[in-house]
Amino acid sequence: MTYAHIDVRPISGALGAEIHGVDLAQDIPESVIAEIRSAWLDHLVIFFRDQKITPAQQLSFANKLGEPVEYPFVQGLADFPTITPIIKLEHEKVNFGGLWHTDTTYQQRPPMASMLYALEVPKFGGDTLFANCYMAYETLSEGLKATLDPLIGVNSSTKGRVVDTRAARIADAPKEDAKKPRVAEHPVVRVHPETGRKSLYVSFAHTTNFKGWSVEESQPLLDYLFEHQTLPEFTCRFRWEQGSIALWDNRCALHNPINDYHGQKRVLHRITFAGKDTA
Repeated sequence: MTYAHIDVRPISGALGAEIHGVDLAQDIPESVIAEIRSAWLDHLVIFFRDQKITPAQQLSFANKLGEPVEYPFVQGLADFPTITPIIKLEHEKVNFGGLWHTDTTYQQRPPMASMLYALEVPKFGGDTLFANCYMAYETLSEGLKATLDPLIGVNSSTKGRVVDTRAARIADAPKEDAKKPRVAEHPVVRVHPETGRKSLYVSFAHTTNFKGWSVEESQPLLDYLFEHQTLPEFTCRFRWEQGSIALWDNRCALHNPINDYHGQKRVLHRITFAGKDTA
């Protein structure tokens, strides 16, 4: 696709592109927003470099793309409750969300997208991996597609290690119902409401079993799907710098922040966008 207002540079063959020629601290015209959104739908995750923005400016940009909503477990900034600090301190060994996942699929209306803005990054490490769930579905055999198409996945906020990845931040700034378990059911094969493409909508962090199947019956097939989703040829890797922004589509992409920077501090501001459907 040809863009009139932005410079789009893919970073891998599977997904991901850097957007250049945009200063997010400025009031962005609708014509530019339309191209940014088009690039985002095409590449699943887009990145901006060297941005210097305040929380108010980050929120202003977000409001042009969708509806920011509060994260269910951790308090946001005092003046901007829909902006959640994502922090790992020097003494901590566990990072926030450090497993392959798509955000909060344990909610009845899972989010459309998420945005991260890097304020402080380690000298090395702390990259984020992303995976293309369209490709994960499209490369399955026709027989397995037929098996998965009618299935419903059960997703939980309390599955295994995912609880540990948010424990420190909940301890710092918990919401009143932060310990309340959340469970939601969504199609294993999700049709994207904007592109019409099918994606494999399960994740290692949250999907526990298939509806009507026991956990034990579900596990072998889920294990295969989790491994298949994250094959290297379906992924890209983003190296954060101060001022970097990532915006990804939770409806068709997984992400995994790599926890390889112990002893260093990492601070980002996250905005989550409301989903329009129940998946």
